[in-house]
Amino acid sequence: MSKNILEASLEGAEHIVLLGHIHPDGDCIGTTLGLLNYLRENYPQIEAELFLDHPAAKFSYMNDFEKIHTEIVPEKQFDLCITLDASDKERLGAYAVYFDSAAKTLCIDHHRTNTGFAEQNYIIPDASSCSEVLYTLLDEAKISREAAECLYTGIVHDTGVFKYNSTTRKTMEIAGALMEKGVNAAKIIDDSFYRKTYAQNQILGKALLSSTRILDGRCIFSVVSQKEMEFYGVDTNDLDGIIDQLRITEGVECAIFIYEKAFNEYKVSLRSNDYVDVSKVAAYFGGGGHIHAAGCTMQGHPRDVINNLTGHIEKQMDARREE
Repeated sequence: MSKNILEASLEGAEHIVLLGHIHPDGDCIGTTLGLLNYLRENYPQIEAELFLDHPAAKFSYMNDFEKIHTEIVPEKQFDLCITLDASDKERLGAYAVYFDSAAKTLCIDHHRTNTGFAEQNYIIPDASSCSEVLYTLLDEAKISREAAECLYTGIVHDTGVFKYNSTTRKTMEIAGALMEKGVNAAKIIDDSFYRKTYAQNQILGKALLSSTRILDGRCIFSVVSQKEMEFYGVDTNDLDGIIDQLRITEGVECAIFIYEKAFNEYKVSLRSNDYVDVSKVAAYFGGGGHIHAAGCTMQGHPRDVINNLTGHIEKQMDARREE
C-alpha cells in the first residue's frame, strides 16, 4: 500500500516543527495539537515541536496544550516543517523563520485561496476544516482519544457546530468516528464554543450595541478599538464569536467585524450567509479564507476601512440583483 503525502514526508525526519496561522482559532489549535499528539504516540523516534501565536486558554483542556511554544528561538533547525490551516506563508507570522530554514516543507490546509506555498501541499478546499483534512491522512486505528479530542474541537469550531454549509456527510461521519474514541462532544462544544467569561460578554455586548446596518440593511459592521479592549480588560482571544453573532442578525447577508491591532491597523473578519463570496473581498486586500468566512488586515481610519470593504461587497450584491 502506497504511503500518503504525510507518511512520505515523515520518512527520515528526526526533528519536526508544526506551525499554524497567527491569531489561531479552534481549528488551527485543534489540528496542530491533534497532529502533535498523533506523532508523539505513533512516531517515538521523531521529536516534534509546536509553535503558535498565543492560543486562547479556553483550549487548554486539549492534551499537550502546555507544550505549545510561543517564543521564537531563531537558531532552531528542523528536518521538516508542517504548516496546518495556514493559507500562505505570511499567515505564519514571525514563525515563518522555521519554514524558511527547514530542510523540507509540507502544507496541509483547506483554504480555497491557498495556492500551495510549500514544497509539498495537500489542500482540500471543499473540506469543512483543516482538522477534517488531517484526519484523512492519519491511520484511524492509531488515533487516540486525546488526538481525537483535538480534531473534534477543530471540526466543531470551523463548522460553527456543524451549521455552516461546508459541513458534509463526510464531515459528520468523521465527527462520529472521533466521538467513538471517547470524546465528550457536549463538553467540548459548551466549554470551548459557547461559554464566555463576564469580560467576553461585556465586549460582545459593546460590539453589538455599537453595530451599524448599511447597504439597505443587508450588511452590518462593528468596530472595537484598542482603548475599548483595554477598558474591558480583554485581548484578541476574547473577541471570538462577535462576527458570528453579527452574521445571524435578521435580514443581514454580510457581516464585518474589525478590531484595532495598532494605530490605524485593523484585523478584519468577514462572514456571509448566502451569495456574497467574502474570500474574494479579503483576497483583494491581501487576505483570504472561504466563500462565507474570510479575513485580512487593513490600514487606515476605521471609516475608510469599512467603506473600502463595503464597496466590494456592494458590487456583489448589485450583481446578484441583476441576475
